[in-house]
Amino acid sequence: MLWRDVFLGVIAVATLAIAVAQIGVIVAAGLMARRVGRIVDQLERDVKPLFGHLNAIGGDAARAVSIATAQVERADKLFSDVAVRVEQTLNVVQASIGRPAREGRAMLGAFRAALQAIRELRNGRTRQGRADDEDTLFI
Repeated sequence: MLWRDVFLGVIAVATLAIAVAQIGVIVAAGLMARRVGRIVDQLERDVKPLFGHLNAIGGDAARAVSIATAQVERADKLFSDVAVRVEQTLNVVQASIGRPAREGRAMLGAFRAALQAIRELRNGRTRQGRADDEDTLFI
């Protein structure tokens, strides 16, 4: 029985050691949890203003984008208006230059036709006169 009591004592001491170790682990885990909780609280306090600033930056960026969009739309409208006006101006200039140019071209055509008619009359007489001269020389 002596060995049984020794082994029973060893088992009791081992169980007590395991229980003490488990209690130590539980206390350490509790302390660690408190510490992590404090770190999380401090992190929330430190990060909360950062999120506020990020929200403000996001709001400013959204406002800047909306202003830029409005400016781009204005510029697009301005350029389209300018393009329409330039096209109208070119049409007016073309019409004001085209009509006198057509009239001038018609006048030049008439003048050219008159000169051609005069040349043909002159050449017709010269040819008849030469034909008569050549007939007298023909033997």
